[in-house]
Amino acid sequence: MKAIKYKILGLCTCLFMISNNSEAQKKKTASPAVASYFIEGSITGLVDGTAVKLVPGATHSSELPVAETTLKEGKFSFTGKLNEPRFFYVVFGKNKGNISVMVENSKIKISAAGTVSDQEGERISFKDVVITGSKAHDYYKKETAFKEELDKDYKDYHVGIEDLSNKVGKARKEGNKKVLDSLYSTEQWKTFEAAEKAFFTKVEKTTLDLIAKHKTTWWGPFFMMTNFSYFTPDQKPLYDQFSDAAKKSYYGQILDKDLNPKSLIGTSIANFNLKDKDGKPYNAKDIVTGKKYILVDFWASWCGPCRKEIPNLKTAYAEYGPKGFEILSISIDKDEKAWQKALGQENMQWHNLLDDDKVSKAFNVKTIPATYLVDAKGVIIGDNLRAAELEAKLKELLKS
Repeated sequence: MKAIKYKILGLCTCLFMISNNSEAQKKKTASPAVASYFIEGSITGLVDGTAVKLVPGATHSSELPVAETTLKEGKFSFTGKLNEPRFFYVVFGKNKGNISVMVENSKIKISAAGTVSDQEGERISFKDVVITGSKAHDYYKKETAFKEELDKDYKDYHVGIEDLSNKVGKARKEGNKKVLDSLYSTEQWKTFEAAEKAFFTKVEKTTLDLIAKHKTTWWGPFFMMTNFSYFTPDQKPLYDQFSDAAKKSYYGQILDKDLNPKSLIGTSIANFNLKDKDGKPYNAKDIVTGKKYILVDFWASWCGPCRKEIPNLKTAYAEYGPKGFEILSISIDKDEKAWQKALGQENMQWHNLLDDDKVSKAFNVKTIPATYLVDAKGVIIGDNLRAAELEAKLKELLKS
């Protein structure tokens, strides 16, 4: 259940048309809206020249934009062609904000009011979002309307718990078991825990029902991709229930690869070039030359587990660095300022580079932290080694 990703955002459905008769072919020729998509956007509140990108979503991977443009008098447009409806993010600025839309071969209009935050990061938020012209998008909204109720449930059971929650968080951080046990024994916390358990039980049921309802169509796998942040073998029976057509669809094939990832152990990594915090380009081959073993570490400033692992990396680096061990950390941050701020806070003594979306994709990174142990020949000999497991592996390899 922990894998279920609770989102109160929009996503998808599908309208697929096939016709072989000559009349249908004539109509298809006469109507370019059927053969391609045309997205026309009207956004207020943002300055002219703001970058706008059309980026694929629901793939569990960092995707490159399929089209890019800039706002001019609050307007933008994209055109293209799809074999079946697909989910996209319309991304504004340097990944500062986005609007999600299900795109199909039709004329689609998007309007919204944008606001740029005056806080650090200058995030862009949107309100009054209206999307018309996509039957797929309309259907998705109808099928996922229940999430508004979940959103209300979540807010309701958190009412009045903030003070107690802060005290629990403080006790956890300090490792104060006595205080923690005392807080856990209060009626307020017990009531909160019961409500939280009921909430996530409801989330699980509604999510699984949604997926099962669409097991014969392509977007059954789509809903599985959008409602789970990662997969374990426990989710394979959900995939097995899908029809052959669903499994062979675009999202069905992505889901299959995500559920049954091919191990990279035993494969050689390609050389790559990325930039450090000063914008200086580094060639991976040059960084690792002369080293016996290299840990390629994918992380991000916003990833709590990643930053929790950094002290363990520092310990391993101090112990085994002199013996031929190297670390190459690659951040998948989209916000470069947040990444640089984290670098200043963490003070890591090894190379830190910023991903270009291509390197993490080449390593098939789905979740972070993700680590790959590479030997001097560039062959991956281990993955997801952390803390004690990394220590044990390095001790074995560098015992001499």
